[in-house]
Amino acid sequence: MHKNWPDLAASVSAPLRDLRGGAADVMKGFSAIARAALEPKALDTKTKELIALAIGVATRCDACIAFHAEAAVRNGASREEVMKTLGMAIYMGAGPSVMYAAQAVEAFDQFSAKAQPLG
Repeated sequence: MHKNWPDLAASVSAPLRDLRGGAADVMKGFSAIARAALEPKALDTKTKELIALAIGVATRCDACIAFHAEAAVRNGASREEVMKTLGMAIYMGAGPSVMYAAQAVEAFDQFSAKAQPLG
């Protein structure tokens, strides 16, 4: 395992809470943008999360990959959908996106395993 993506997502939560408290107006605005962007209209939420995952790969943002891989799982994305999405990220972002796409697969797989009921 390259990184523990669920731990990465959890480790960013406390600093984000601090940021929400310290820059409350800005973060309220960002939250409003996120809610509006994710509202299912012409595109469903799953598709929007896959787009966000691809952008996280193309911009090389580890925390973005963690949060959007988790959201992709939560919104019912399949591994095949993730792979096709990452193919587009690689196409748009070239070599560096290949390296981050591999990490996004790992993140998606870890969150998928975590979401499976024990049994």
